[in-house]
Amino acid sequence: QVQLVESGGGLVQPGGSLRLSCVTSTSRFRVNAMGWYRQAPGKQRDLVASITPGSFTNYVDSVKGRFTMSRDNAKNTVYLQMNSLKPEDTAVYYCNAQPPLWNWGQGTQVTVSS
Repeated sequence: QVQLVESGGGLVQPGGSLRLSCVTSTSRFRVNAMGWYRQAPGKQRDLVASITPGSFTNYVDSVKGRFTMSRDNAKNTVYLQMNSLKPEDTAVYYCNAQPPLWNWGQGTQVTVSS
């Protein structure tokens, strides 16, 4: 059973920054593309960023230029650096393979509010 543990969320003012982390328990992490997903209240869970095993990244238009995804294969960890946060970024953030392969973790809440 693969475990995904997200952390780093919190309450931040508009324009602020957060860095999310996600540790996986699988050694197959290194050969999988990974994604960061988010789910706002009442909405579906959507992919916002992805990274290939070779660290090529892709982002949805709404976060381009503000979010940066990276990975550390030695630590089985992916990161999401979020800058210039907006209220519309408020959501629970999750990581998983891209496309998703494993059971979802508990996520980490990001709230952007003044």
